Amino acid sequence: MDLSLVIPIYNEAENIPLLIKAIVNSLQNTSLTYEILCVDDGSQDESVNVLKDISNNNLHVKGIILRKNYGQTPAMAAGFENAMGKVIITLDGDLQNDPADIPLLLSKLEEGYDLVSGWRKNRQDDALTRLLPSKIANLIIGKITGVKLHDYGCSLKAYRAELIADLNLYGELHRFLPALAYIEGAKITEIPVNHHPRRFGKSKYGLGRTFRVIMDLLTVFFMKKFLTRPMHVFGFFGLISLILGVFIGVYLTFIKLGLNRSIGDRPLLILCVLLILTGVQLFSFGLLAELLMRTYHESQKRPIYRIREIFK
Repeated sequence: MDLSLVIPIYNEAENIPLLIKAIVNSLQNTSLTYEILCVDDGSQDESVNVLKDISNNNLHVKGIILRKNYGQTPAMAAGFENAMGKVIITLDGDLQNDPADIPLLLSKLEEGYDLVSGWRKNRQDDALTRLLPSKIANLIIGKITGVKLHDYGCSLKAYRAELIADLNLYGELHRFLPALAYIEGAKITEIPVNHHPRRFGKSKYGLGRTFRVIMDLLTVFFMKKFLTRPMHVFGFFGLISLILGVFIGVYLTFIKLGLNRSIGDRPLLILCVLLILTGVQLFSFGLLAELLMRTYHESQKRPIYRIREIFK
């Protein structure tokens, strides 16, 4: 299989037939073999029945029905797990992504990239509730992860299958796929793509996801910096805490023994004890994290490096 298209679906009954037709039209002049994996994430409308009807008449379409609404990240993970293509394309099921851009993504991927991300340059969404928060989020994510993209939230992306095989998705990490791919050493770029106003249904995105996005961003930042060396971060802060605690302890010892003054009522004594205990705990966390990381990599036979190619 040359190409797998992974489309998370949640209450998009009206959009599905039009989306499938647009995808088929965009690929009909190519010689690619492809499959369209529609992952229904617990829809409460007629999406499942619509998918069944379409799959009965179109051999390219395959429905994956999840038992309940898990969220977009698990839905995408289910699609990735069942994809058979050498290249994987993701897009939303709401018709706002344009399937006509798929050949452009594939063409850019052939230039040697591992991931090509869409950039909704002329985005057709509400300026206050969608565009402004998105711009701020893209700026923050780019600064923290080191992957400079204009549009992290665009679902229209093209991946090489071997890259997807190295990525494990949890939480809301689907929006951080470029950052996770960067951690794996992927070559990433983006191209402008079309974006259309929503025609049917309601948007599933909102400001309520902000907290989860922030937490996942911190997770990605830690994975990028310290995935294979957690002791470096815990040990660094633990060492600083111990040094400060010992320095204050020596100072208090001099006051007690050298100047014969009471130190029992000094706040510095409490601070000294807290700093030393904190330093010991951080070192302990670092050692435990090192053991967990070793278990994580060794149990999955997951190397700490990635080879792009071997030649002689």
